[in-house]
Amino acid sequence: MSAEPAIHVIDDDEAMRDSLEFLFQSADLPARSYESAAIFLESNPGAITGCVVTDVRMPGMSGLDLVRELAGRAPGLEVVVITGHGDVPLAVEAMKAGARDFLEKPFDDERLLAIVRAALEQHDAKDSLTEEQAAARAKVDRLSQRERQVLKRLVDGQLNKTIAWDLGISPRTVEVYRAKLMVKMQASAFADLVRMALMAGDLED
Repeated sequence: MSAEPAIHVIDDDEAMRDSLEFLFQSADLPARSYESAAIFLESNPGAITGCVVTDVRMPGMSGLDLVRELAGRAPGLEVVVITGHGDVPLAVEAMKAGARDFLEKPFDDERLLAIVRAALEQHDAKDSLTEEQAAARAKVDRLSQRERQVLKRLVDGQLNKTIAWDLGISPRTVEVYRAKLMVKMQASAFADLVRMALMAGDLED
């Protein structure tokens, strides 16, 4: 199979596969689709280039298992995880495993296209991740100690009420800090906040 950079769509839902492939091709982005992670890996035994867009819940190898497999096989490959059953711990797990981003169904088509285009542009830019990490670190460094404490616990997958109990504040105050973190970190979605926090590295209290 050609090593030409492409978007690899992996989903056991045929309608979703067809919809995503049509979306990407309509945007002049080369796309191929696969009904399972196993078929995708079998179809791409050598170097894999481009970007992977995978569902997280599939029979056999899950999307998270695929993320972990690709982290060892193709560490430079960008992976976007999509799901209809998203929650905070799952988003954190996917990103810690190496996913670039996390989107819940139904998602905005333009947002997905923007994420995928950025992933394709970064594919051959060896210094881009380092620059992105530095930018994320700079944002974290501007946070107050309490904001970093809340962010660390959000990234660890804790719920608002658990964070409130842990820090001795009210759940409402946690919600306020969470909203402030979205603004100060310039995150357009919670997945962005988690991704930047993970790229920034250590979030000490």
